[in-house]
Amino acid sequence: MHLRPPAAVLAAAVIAVAGPAVAAPLAYAEEGGPDLVVSALPAASLKPGEVYDESVTLTNRGTAAVDGVTFRVRLTRGLDFPEQVKGCTYSTVQEQVRQALCELDTVVEPGASVTTPVRFKALGKALMEAVEYGTSASGEAPGDGYDDSHRRMTLTADNTADLVAVGEDTEALAGERQSVTVALRNDGPGWVRNQESDDVPGLLVQIPPGTTAVEVPEDCAPFGVDGPSAPQGTPGKPTYVCWPADGTLDVGQSLAYTFLLQIKESAQDPEGKVTASSVYGSTPAYDENRANNTARIRIDLPSDYEPEPSPSDGTGGTDGGGDSGGDGGSNSGSGNEPEGQAAGGTGATESPSATAGTTASGGTTGGNLAATGSDGTALIAGAAAAAAVIGGGLVFAVRRRGASRSVSRSA
Repeated sequence: MHLRPPAAVLAAAVIAVAGPAVAAPLAYAEEGGPDLVVSALPAASLKPGEVYDESVTLTNRGTAAVDGVTFRVRLTRGLDFPEQVKGCTYSTVQEQVRQALCELDTVVEPGASVTTPVRFKALGKALMEAVEYGTSASGEAPGDGYDDSHRRMTLTADNTADLVAVGEDTEALAGERQSVTVALRNDGPGWVRNQESDDVPGLLVQIPPGTTAVEVPEDCAPFGVDGPSAPQGTPGKPTYVCWPADGTLDVGQSLAYTFLLQIKESAQDPEGKVTASSVYGSTPAYDENRANNTARIRIDLPSDYEPEPSPSDGTGGTDGGGDSGGDGGSNSGSGNEPEGQAAGGTGATESPSATAGTTASGGTTGGNLAATGSDGTALIAGAAAAAAVIGGGLVFAVRRRGASRSVSRSA
């Protein structure tokens, strides 16, 4: 059993073009009333900058006429309207969804049809997109569900997105704890959100052998054979997968994840790795640059570490004080000028007092000792369309993937 992305994916999805599995109450025509249906748009794959220009037909299969039709089009953030058309009101709703609400001033009799264009263009960041279009059975503005009068089309633009794994090199001491921060970044040009499944972008994190993850980010779950295998934030596992809470990775966006590691006393320069992938551990087809998909986590443990000496207590110390006292006492008490001359190094022969004074200033009888110190709709729901709640936790559908390999560094 594998965990789905967090509930936030579903919450965010309510505002973007929802997938076919997202159920919502649908409005059906009353008996004896109008019943508009809309034809399906043809599939397409656009290059950035290209314009999609097609038409749909609204047909009244009811028994009463429709006097005026409100036709709505919504586009995910990689698409936009090429121009504004008279009779339409344009706006941007939540999650950067572009919307056109058009009033068709026409009467559609039972059995009759009316045709209206649907035009949009692919932006430079277009990749996995969705288009929501249509009306309601009565001709009023549609709700958030889908039926014969209100449809949704997904399309994949002829574009790429470059997922990048960011690791960290740091230093620590064996037996201590050290935090490491890794990241998943999208260098574009396309933004990333899967409109048809829950296979969202992810970052696989292999904890360096010789360390244990004692604190784990809330957006990261232990990784099993083919996906998340335990609740997010569970500590103590060798491999994790982290993913954006809303399933989205915009162009230039970087998501950082910080782990706190306990380093074993026996560890020797632990090294793990991070890999940009999907939440199931596979490399997305749109990510054609694989050179930056993997980065390392390396912790340098100094092998020649020694504790710093304790600072002096200011009393002169045992060694300095003992030596000085011995020399000073001998020189000043003997009155032997040649011995005093040798100790002081000055060549003074005038008197014992002169010799003793010179010796003190030379640092052998005084206290001059050096001390040492020392981070309102359905246009987004594609990524979470198949989510199922099991025991209060969201669960990924089981999909067999190749087991992730662990890489360790020889001591």
